[in-house]
Amino acid sequence: MEQQDLSKVDEIIDKYESNSESLIQILLDVQNEYRWLSRPILSQVCERLDIPMTHAYHIATFYKHFSLLPQGRHPISVCLGTACHVRGATRLLDRVVQAIGIEPGQTTPDEKFTLNTVNCLGCCALGPALVVDGEYRSNLNAKELADIVASAD
Repeated sequence: MEQQDLSKVDEIIDKYESNSESLIQILLDVQNEYRWLSRPILSQVCERLDIPMTHAYHIATFYKHFSLLPQGRHPISVCLGTACHVRGATRLLDRVVQAIGIEPGQTTPDEKFTLNTVNCLGCCALGPALVVDGEYRSNLNAKELADIVASAD
């Protein structure tokens, strides 16, 4: 397994002056940089903040936003909330699954996409809705999904 460059971890920790009270924000920034919290990353954070690994794991597993598994460069979240559900969210999810070839909770082998479902995106009037790379989209058809997949780096 290839060794991870952890220099950005140190830069992020330095930004928070190695303050252990900033652990959640540090982990958020680190995950934003690396797309996940690997064991070497968590070890580096714990060593620099002088906190036990169990504390970092507790935080990383308690909050749903954190991931201990590699995440894709292009996150996709499909809303399955009530308004989206009644407007065909499960069909939209099926189209996304077919377009990228993975099920919810998975990441493509090339780490290009990660697919998740959520209970609400807060845009019920657009339903069925999904978010790709932070951009809200509504009721995409198979061709529109294929275009998104093809245009992703």
